[in-house]
Order: sequence, then C-alpha cells, then structure tokens
Amino acid sequence: MQNKYRKPIGSYIGFMSNKVKTYGGINLAQGIPGFDPPKELTDILSEIAGNKIHQYAPGNGNNELLDLLLNKYKKEFPFTKDDFLILQGATEALSLLYTYFNKIIPKPFAALAFDPVYESYKYLPEIFNTDFVPFSFEKDSSIEFGKLERTIVKNNVKVIFLGSPGNPFGKIWTKQEINSLLELSKLLNIYIVLDAVYKELYFDEKPYIPLEQFDSNIFYTNSFSKIFSITGWRVGYLIAHKDHMQKIKSIHDYTGLCASSVLQQALVEYLKKYDFGNDYILNLRNKLKDSYYHLSSELEKLGFEIPETKGGYFVWAKLPEKYSEGFKFAIDLYDQQKVAVIPGEHFSDNATNYIRLNIAREKSEVEEGIKRIKKFFTIS
Repeated sequence: MQNKYRKPIGSYIGFMSNKVKTYGGINLAQGIPGFDPPKELTDILSEIAGNKIHQYAPGNGNNELLDLLLNKYKKEFPFTKDDFLILQGATEALSLLYTYFNKIIPKPFAALAFDPVYESYKYLPEIFNTDFVPFSFEKDSSIEFGKLERTIVKNNVKVIFLGSPGNPFGKIWTKQEINSLLELSKLLNIYIVLDAVYKELYFDEKPYIPLEQFDSNIFYTNSFSKIFSITGWRVGYLIAHKDHMQKIKSIHDYTGLCASSVLQQALVEYLKKYDFGNDYILNLRNKLKDSYYHLSSELEKLGFEIPETKGGYFVWAKLPEKYSEGFKFAIDLYDQQKVAVIPGEHFSDNATNYIRLNIAREKSEVEEGIKRIKKFFTIS
C-alpha cells in the first residue's frame, strides 16, 4: 500500500498544485493569481495577434518596452537603456545571474538568503554545485547584522538574494535595514540580488528599493507576472550595472535568446494606453490586503500564529500546537477538504510546523478555503 505521507522529490509547490489540477479543490498552494488579467490587456493581445510580430524579438527586448521601463525608472534612478534586459520572467533573470556569478566568482563561494527561503534562492546554488546558507530573522523579524557579517565571512558568502516583500514570508525591509545590508556588501564585496516581483503589492507603505545607490554590487529583477496576473506570459526584466550587463547579455544570447515578441508588444500597447496599469495594480493591492487580514484573522481563531507582514501574495502561518508536522497537515487537509497549501519545510528546515497559503485568489475562493479549513478542524 502506498504511503500517502511519502515526501516528493522536487518542489512541494508543484506536488501540491498538481493535486488540485488533477483532482480539483481550492489552490492556496502555488503562487498563481486567481484573478483575470486586465481585460484591456487581453483585448490588445487579440487585436495584435494577426500582426507580423511572430518572429524573434530583439535579444535585449522590445525597444518600445525598454523605453517605457527606462522612462518609468529614470524619474527616481540613474539608469540608461543599456542597463535593462527583457527576460522570460524573473526566474530566468535569477538563473541567468547565477550562471554569470559562477563565471566571475572564484570557487568555492556560497549564496545566502533569509529564512524562510524562496525556492529559487535555495536550489539555484545546489544546481550549480555551490553552497547555500540560510540566515534566520530574529523573533521580531529584524536582522542582527553583526551575526550576519560573521556568517558571511565564515561561509565565504558572495551572493545575497533579497525579496521585499518576500516569499513565503512577506517581510518588507526598512530603509535602515536595506542600507545596512548595502554597507556590508561594499565592505565584504558581495553581490546583492534585489527581487522586486512583489514590490508593487504592498498593503500600506511602499517598499524602499535602493536603486538611487545603483552600483556594480546591485542587481535588480522584476516581472509583469504578478502585478497583471499573467504568470503564464513569462515576461520579466533585469537591471544590472554596465560593468556586468554586456557579459550577462552575451550569456543570454546562448541560453534564453529572447522573450515572446507578441506578448512584449501587447504589454507595450497596454502600458502606453493605461498609465502602466496603475488602476489594475491598485485594485489588486486592495484585494490582497483584504484577503491577507481576513484569512490571518480566521486562522488565528483556530490557534495559528501569524507573524504579521505588509505585502506580497502569502500568509506564513505556524500551526496550532496539536499539529507538529506541516507536511502531514497539508496532506490530510487536501485529502479531507481538497484545500492545497504548502508545508513550511519546503522553505526552511526550521519551519516543519508552518504552512504557506496563497491569498491571490478571488474573495469567494478564499472564503471557501476558510470554510473548509474550519471544517477540517472540527472533524480532525
């Protein structure tokens, strides 16, 4: 008889999400938005699909899209068009950067990210046969920078990944914390990868992103996937200093080549006509905030502990005391109530009694998920 608690080889996110795709249910597991993209965007896609734009896009990206990004960012940050590279999502940006780091950084070296850790930060170093170091927040979600410096030196850390808000824990870093990290990066010659995929999806105060301090130690990744609910389009971008970008682009020529020409052009037309999608993003931000606080409140009534966050796609939740194994909890919850969540151990060895829940779903689906979780607690 097959053991239903046998843990998968590979991503827990794919494992749990595939259950929903195969057998149905409420998907609070994978960070897939449950919202439709802007109708104006999909209408534009339909309109331009017959145009002669179906061959390779320029390797650097659609020239109009690059101009739009430059105009958006140059109001605050000292960029040129050559500092941008359009890619197949922020995930390609991360993998491209790590390929580059492995060419320029003498081995052995390690990468570091903040625990609980988004899976790409953790598994890219493993794929490239370099060390990975998780670093834990303090109990109040702050950083002890003296301890961080000692960890960096001890493990020869040369790359740090940082998301603000993060995934799975949506911490937004303060300006003081960011600046302290940048001081360390300069002191110890460390590359900082700023992952800004959730940058616009804050609940109250906009995250501080230090790109006015842009230099050769900072790399910036972002995408359109989450802010426009188009994760399947795979269009993102990288910003890197001139000291690195040409070499990165030369690697991209032989790995990713280019992002979709049609989808880039659709984004161009939409961004031009609809003020960079600000109305859609604001509405999405409000939906996420509402779902975050509602779901958190209902889980706390069931005995969960929720470290408060201020942005992103997820609720990071510590299980009630009677449940010690997040993986077993996730399997039983799905089997009994068809609600999929991600066991915390996927993101941290210290989070075996945590789960991550996706809040980027319509309110009715979140409500149904809450209803089923409550039912699970009444019968388990």
